Amino acid sequence: MDTADLSNELYHAIFNPAEKFHEDLSLQFGLLAEECVDETDYIKKAEELINKIQKNPKRAIDDFFFENLPSTENLVQVLQRITKKIEKVKQIPIEKRHFEF
Repeated sequence: MDTADLSNELYHAIFNPAEKFHEDLSLQFGLLAEECVDETDYIKKAEELINKIQKNPKRAIDDFFFENLPSTENLVQVLQRITKKIEKVKQIPIEKRHFEF
């Protein structure tokens, strides 16, 4: 799938804060879409990515960020915000989410 296949709600929940924080973080979330079959699968993989980064944020900074490396504290904070936004989207039934297609 492609990020364009995500609901507007989920796209904005993840990509707005990720892009505002660091372009390389939004790139990581964008790459996830290629591995997913639908939005539910994407949410699962996004949550797995967030958990992986939160377990070892210093390693994630080395692995995922190319320039202007963020602090681990700021990275963890933005991931917490994204997680809260994902939880809000999950409360919206899929048929009530807005899709561009």
